[in-house]
Amino acid sequence: MRYTKVAIESLGYTLPSEIVTTSELERQLAPAYERMRLPEGRLELMTGIVERRFWERGILPGDKSIESGQQAIAAANIDPRKIGMLIHGSVCRDHLEPATACRVHDALGLRSDCMIYDLSNACLGQLNGIALAANAIELGQIEAALIVGTEDSRHLVENTIRSLNEDQSWTRKTVKMAVASLTIGSASSAILLTNRDISQTGNVLQAVTAQANTEFHDLCQSGKDEAVADDMRPLMNTDAERLMAEGIQTGVITFDRFLNDTRWLRTDIHHTFCHQVGAAHRKLMLESLGLPEARDFSTFEWLGNTGSAALPVTLAVGLEQGIAEAGSNLGLLGIGSGINCLMLGASWMESRVATNTPR
Repeated sequence: MRYTKVAIESLGYTLPSEIVTTSELERQLAPAYERMRLPEGRLELMTGIVERRFWERGILPGDKSIESGQQAIAAANIDPRKIGMLIHGSVCRDHLEPATACRVHDALGLRSDCMIYDLSNACLGQLNGIALAANAIELGQIEAALIVGTEDSRHLVENTIRSLNEDQSWTRKTVKMAVASLTIGSASSAILLTNRDISQTGNVLQAVTAQANTEFHDLCQSGKDEAVADDMRPLMNTDAERLMAEGIQTGVITFDRFLNDTRWLRTDIHHTFCHQVGAAHRKLMLESLGLPEARDFSTFEWLGNTGSAALPVTLAVGLEQGIAEAGSNLGLLGIGSGINCLMLGASWMESRVATNTPR
């Protein structure tokens, strides 16, 4: 899908203040490590993740999606009445119904004819939201769109630790299925798109390339989506090694199409921002795509895998740090369970990013 009328105008993000180190998680896993005779330090060595963050208890995803949305709107200096679509694109949501987007819409004071809904596609939900909103802008249906999302990792990580410590059926062989759950972190992000006619930045969304390889949909699965009140205890089983291999193979296929859609050569891509999984995944993916690691910006080392917020937050932090100079071509490369792959190409001129996160 190629675009001529869409601008990525601004980004907003919010990060938790509570930092949880991988060393701390391993101390909590002492009973499981002792039972299975696992060496301490294994988790950080395998993943390259030093720490991640948790929201304070009682926070709902919508709380932080509202904050991030406010940041993106402020950074763009846009009249909120121009926003004709709001998408809440994270795995986590406030309730099974209504859509979390409804609460965010109300808090942001967006107009009543704004199209609003939740969109879920594992770690690619917000990227899917960008694609759908861009289509509406390209068709002239709306002038601007806001895509938000917040992932909350606390319950998954804590319940995984509880299960590993208490469930005697876990073994040195099966524990591999739980490693991915221990890499998850919390974060919130927002992306504001506009028609180029009202853009103040000149940032151009060039293309979006999508690829599905759903033969491997069962390689990463969480618990069933059931309403069990406040006693829900999510767990996730992930065949991480095979998911990485099949995901990267899907990425290679997608990337060839992406270069065709953007009409770029590899050397035309000045900076890449990828979905944040871990050190091994990053290294193998970039090597497989023929892209230099020196041009890639990462945050997994201190944020972990923050789901659908991972790539947008990494982009926002990189832009804050001045990674993308005017005239840069950016590759936003997402691979998620399912398996799904989305790659976005943008030509960058001016960075507008806002956060209320103390750094």
